[in-house]
Amino acid sequence: MSNLYIKHATIVTPLGNEAVRGVGMSRLNIIEDGAILIKDGIIRYVGNSNPLRQLYSLFGTGATFREIDAHGKVVMPGFVDSHTHMVFGGFRPDEFRMRLEGASYMSIMEKGGGIQSTVNATRKATVADLVENAEWLMERMISMGVTTVEVKSGYGLDYATEAKMLAAIGRLAAKKRIEVVPTFLGAHAVPDEYKGRTSEYVDLIISDMLPKFRKAAKFCDIFTEKNVFEIDDSRRLMEAAKALGYKLKFHADEIVPLGGAELAAELGAVSADHLLHVSEEGIKRMAEQGTVATLLPLTAFALKEPYAPARRMIDGGCAVALATDLNPGSCFSGSIPLTIALSCIYMNMTVEETITALTLNGAAACGLADRKGSIQPGKDGDLIILDFDNINMLPYYVGMNCVKTTIAKGRILFDS
Repeated sequence: MSNLYIKHATIVTPLGNEAVRGVGMSRLNIIEDGAILIKDGIIRYVGNSNPLRQLYSLFGTGATFREIDAHGKVVMPGFVDSHTHMVFGGFRPDEFRMRLEGASYMSIMEKGGGIQSTVNATRKATVADLVENAEWLMERMISMGVTTVEVKSGYGLDYATEAKMLAAIGRLAAKKRIEVVPTFLGAHAVPDEYKGRTSEYVDLIISDMLPKFRKAAKFCDIFTEKNVFEIDDSRRLMEAAKALGYKLKFHADEIVPLGGAELAAELGAVSADHLLHVSEEGIKRMAEQGTVATLLPLTAFALKEPYAPARRMIDGGCAVALATDLNPGSCFSGSIPLTIALSCIYMNMTVEETITALTLNGAAACGLADRKGSIQPGKDGDLIILDFDNINMLPYYVGMNCVKTTIAKGRILFDS
């Protein structure tokens, strides 16, 4: 049933239909003894708790609603995980051990491991294999309150496998458990067969992949990094993608300060992600342009790297989102609870900023802030109910799941 009435809740939500920048990220709307009415999957009423019969005049007496009494519970928008690589073949636990023993991410990649290792496994996998593995991960995401997820290709690096990955992402979306946002990331790495010929591989993406994947992907992304895709090739590819109607995302300034954030802002990208080594100029330009800075603290944690400068970005007027970067290599984790803890403890974000970053700003990073990311009439009925009546429990219960119930478009997908 997608008709739902939640009453006696403490409603906590950002407000708006676009990303919230700077100090505005701390401003949450709170309604005590609040109520939410969802009809046909859409939020129709947000306000004080009333007997349901008083709202029948708005929707007709024939409508039936499931009621939830959320007394003593916080109700928030569903979490938006706006950067994942959750469709892939194979796992890489041995590489994780190598990193524990001192090998760097880039040194593993240069020896044929890293992304290329997953590329090899993904090329061998079927669409059904990819969907089955991703569904296993998605169910765990849902239990942690995720109601929208962005999913990238990028472990094919050839036309056939990228098409296969996008087909798998399309199948996940068609199941309509939660919202799935598809991103084409053919420029995730330079495949072995194009080593030393990066520009030729970019030519291949522009001529053979971008035009054919336009209907399958909403976004185009690129790993703009030294010795991967540097600024000139990144600009060339992303200008071609933009001309075809893709919205743009960038993996930017993760390993070294290359200027990826500046390029993302220059081209009007929806988001620039990672940003561990972003420059002050990059922060300034993202704030001016409105490019969402999507930060991925789980990856910094797993790689033992410095965290992205969230405080400088927010104080500088940026809209900051948070996401997990779930992937089989650098960050095999989709833990929203640990993301929350790291953002508050190590990135100096407030609880309120963290909530905004994982809801409305995450929705904006997916181009969905007009219907996701906040509890407002007219938006999708994507909600979570916490086990507690206090939002400070989210970071305080370190790395542990505070979500009792996950609701997507009025349908209960998880209830502990």
